[in-house]
Amino acid sequence: MVTTQPEHTGELIPRPEQTPSALRAALAVVAPERLPEMDASQRAAVTEAIEQSGITPLRMFLVQWAAVIEIERFPDTARELRRAEYLAQIAEDPEESRRYVRAAGDIIRAAHRAVGG
Repeated sequence: MVTTQPEHTGELIPRPEQTPSALRAALAVVAPERLPEMDASQRAAVTEAIEQSGITPLRMFLVQWAAVIEIERFPDTARELRRAEYLAQIAEDPEESRRYVRAAGDIIRAAHRAVGG
């Protein structure tokens, strides 16, 4: 029996609004295994916002998770990021590792730009 991976070239879901509930709903579709991480991150952001008496930690939380979802809603992009991160870790040559780290960074920066971060 031959199995093939599904072709994904476009987005899985539209870009969600940058609200906690919209981002959580989107993450539940594109990367449900990361929901506990998002919940912990949100709790930490709320705690930090209270300690600082400011909303900057909450804004940073929204942008961070909007960028994660921006990557994950495009399966090819998410796969490229995971590949670059993996290859950066196993590369024996430091220059090769740096090349993969730069590639991963480019993907992450592009996602942040796309969501206004």
